[in-house]
Amino acid sequence: MSRYPVEPLDLTSLHTVPLGARGGKVRVEHFARLYTKGSGLGSWLDSLPRLLAADGFRTVVDALMAARARGKPVIWGLGGHVIKCGLAPVLADLMERGYASAFAMNGAAAIHDFEIALAGHTSEDVEAALPGGRFGTAEETGCEMNRAIESGDRESLGIGEALGRRLEALADRRFAASSLLLQAYRASIPVSVHVAMGTDTPHTHPAVNPAAIGSAGHRDFRLFCSLVAGLHDGGVYLNAGSAVVLPEVFLKAVSAVRNLGRPLTGFTTVNLDFLQHYRPRVNVVERPHAGSGGLGVSLTGHHELMIPLLAAVLAERGE
Repeated sequence: MSRYPVEPLDLTSLHTVPLGARGGKVRVEHFARLYTKGSGLGSWLDSLPRLLAADGFRTVVDALMAARARGKPVIWGLGGHVIKCGLAPVLADLMERGYASAFAMNGAAAIHDFEIALAGHTSEDVEAALPGGRFGTAEETGCEMNRAIESGDRESLGIGEALGRRLEALADRRFAASSLLLQAYRASIPVSVHVAMGTDTPHTHPAVNPAAIGSAGHRDFRLFCSLVAGLHDGGVYLNAGSAVVLPEVFLKAVSAVRNLGRPLTGFTTVNLDFLQHYRPRVNVVERPHAGSGGLGVSLTGHHELMIPLLAAVLAERGE
């Protein structure tokens, strides 16, 4: 005999419904189809289930193809990991094929790309360098990036364009093709760089000019706002690997554009990362579309797998 004062609920009179009448959100026609060897990535995409992330991936492919066909902007927001895991050549190829009309970088992405162009390597061993205070002290990185920004600011250039211009003169020809900053500069594709003072190693270098960073950085923010304004009615913005800075910058740009009376509806946003963080989810995928139409998609996966996969599918389907 139970000591509890409450008895289990009697369910014998519960009303049921026929399974056929109830229906279901998942049906057999949504299931995956078997992939046929040699049928290509287009067939692979068609073979995926018509559910969840697979449908999200298709949505992104379709949005990118539609944007290119209609001449709408495709803006890639890039965190540092995207560059340091070797994806600059893939992104440069997407740019050449019309699937990237502008790039926005956080400071880490710009640093990794700049170092690749100069030396063919990046991503120092922080744990080994930090105890002795040597972390972030590479001379060429700090000196040349700061000089480029200062010189560019005097000529009313943003950080991204200033770095690309400097690399035109400095980049080692063996590594030039692996620099997104340089390839975008040569193609006149806008690159904006968005930094928070103190987050990036060049800010500790003796050559730093904080006023130039602020001035050139704000110019890049205003450039980014102009690019975001072009997303109206069919553009695509992809946030890849930035958990804080670029989602915040994007949301402010969206608000500024609308505040100035520019229409900004009916576009697609994508957050692509191996973890779905709070700010990218709300500031990129959800909030920009509240009450204004459009669509936000979250794709979870490693950049070094997902971005080449997306590029390969576009190469097969989009030419």
